[in-house]
Amino acid sequence: MCGRMVITLPHDAMARLFAASPANDLPEVPNYNVCPTQRIAVCTAEEGRRLYRPMRWGLVPAWYKAPNDGPLLINARSETVAEKPAFRQAVRERRCLVPATGFYEWERSDPKTPLPWYVTRTDGAPMVFAGLWQDWGPAEARMSTVAVVTCPANAQMSAVHHRLPVILEPEDWALWLGEAGKGAARLMQPVEDGALAMVRVGTEINSSRAVGEGLIVPVPMNPA
Repeated sequence: MCGRMVITLPHDAMARLFAASPANDLPEVPNYNVCPTQRIAVCTAEEGRRLYRPMRWGLVPAWYKAPNDGPLLINARSETVAEKPAFRQAVRERRCLVPATGFYEWERSDPKTPLPWYVTRTDGAPMVFAGLWQDWGPAEARMSTVAVVTCPANAQMSAVHHRLPVILEPEDWALWLGEAGKGAARLMQPVEDGALAMVRVGTEINSSRAVGEGLIVPVPMNPA
């Protein structure tokens, strides 16, 4: 699962990395506590060019009468994404790249106090998640929305949680975006063990209102 992100990546640098044209209304960064329904920047491929543009995190199916007309769809399971009505057309026609610095996951060995972990790449590169997007609403008030594709956790992540975002390597971006033909389904696999750096962070992040770079500072595993 991916329920909270950290995004500190400068938009101009990410647009260059993706070779995409940036929009003018991208969300403010850095943000150390990106929550569902907030705006994030994603890369899409449309009409032969790449765009780097904002979307609401939480896909809204076309048949919803309002954004809150049904479940909040922040994630799409790789095992069922091609079958679920909310995602099956998007996975064929509207795939995107969702860049992040890292994400949070919660270990629930103690149900009273979930223990948060901050997850990044060991190589320090930006994380790029597989995403699906959907426009919703009338033309004069159209809103672009996105969900992150998740897959079963690798051995490293499974010690904390049973799900993991699908993390794409640069050589796979064109295939996921639909620029390199068919076969994107094979990319919906967990990243290899050892590719992720995982550190315990403070429980302040358990609040959606928490802010600041202190949220990603490691804490001792067994504080005195």
